[in-house]
Amino acid sequence: MDVDDGEGAALHAVSSAVLAVTRHLSVREVLQVIVRAAARLLDARYAALGVPDDQGSFAEFVVEGVSDEDWEKIGPLPRQHGMLAAMLRDNEPKRLADIRREPEFEGWPSAHPVLKDFLGVPIRDGGEVLGIIFLANRRHSSPSAAERGFTRRDEELLTLFAAHAAIAITNARLYEANRELTVVAERNRLARELHDAVAQKLFSLRLTARAASALAERHPARAVQELDQVERLAADALAELRAVIFELRPADLADGLAASLRKHAEVLDRAYDARVLCEVDGAADLSEEQETVLFRIAQEALYNALRHAGARTVRVRLAGAPDAVALEIADDGSGFTATSPSGDTPGSSGGNGLGLVSMRDRACSIGGTLSIDTAPGRGTVVRVEVAL
Repeated sequence: MDVDDGEGAALHAVSSAVLAVTRHLSVREVLQVIVRAAARLLDARYAALGVPDDQGSFAEFVVEGVSDEDWEKIGPLPRQHGMLAAMLRDNEPKRLADIRREPEFEGWPSAHPVLKDFLGVPIRDGGEVLGIIFLANRRHSSPSAAERGFTRRDEELLTLFAAHAAIAITNARLYEANRELTVVAERNRLARELHDAVAQKLFSLRLTARAASALAERHPARAVQELDQVERLAADALAELRAVIFELRPADLADGLAASLRKHAEVLDRAYDARVLCEVDGAADLSEEQETVLFRIAQEALYNALRHAGARTVRVRLAGAPDAVALEIADDGSGFTATSPSGDTPGSSGGNGLGLVSMRDRACSIGGTLSIDTAPGRGTVVRVEVAL
């Protein structure tokens, strides 16, 4: 195998890890994909990847070639001792004909598989060690080759692979951090809604009730008017509170995106004065994450139409095709002027800027595109397209 072929094999092996990142899996799932790819690349029977922590152990440790049952028998995660500690300390690759003969070797738990030939490479991001990937017990087609274990060429390939793995791990971490920030932003928005809508109505209700009490003896007719206002404010506050609680409920997509959208539209149609209609055209072959993201975008667009734009009719349409899926939420509300490149106008009737930015970010996270067609007085159409 020449150098170009070797680099091509390493790049091909890491492509599954990169693909996992584009699907926005968790960091642990990305680590597992990397370990499997490394084992296939060098035809190793065992592979593992450890992410060190600051407590002398490992924050993450994933393995390939060991069953779940055997892994439970092995016991707790390894600590940073023996060869693992030496690799963390030296920050250099280790290629050994027999790890059991090395001075750093300190043995394994009784249920641990027997490792012989060993190849370990640090995964570095600049000066930081993100983890250690190591392989053991290289499979070979001939007995003479088996005696040699891992070769220098194997070390070069795994080092090249580790450089790409560092990018995959970093991207996965950034995605998880961004997802956490999105959750925090959503919680803050809901907190503002509780304060701005529900809290203010409850405060007004309290003042009106006090006024009715003061007028009860001297001006009974006015007191009755105030009590009517109390009833209206209480009903409004209850509706606002129900709407916020409904948004806090997790999306139940067990029956698929189409059924969930229909159910959501039916609930909103009963909860609001506006008509909320849902139409599904064709089957949508989407992943679980894509369905969840599209459902959240629909929730946000419906929220804007019903709570900010004063829409009387809102139509949700999900259209599936062999090469793409489109989700469209159209309302006849007040609309707004999209003056920025992203289409977000703070204070517009279409909702706050954070909501529109959130929808656009969500669409991008699944490789989709979001467009907003709106103008004052002619409603708003939010459209998301996801290529399959």
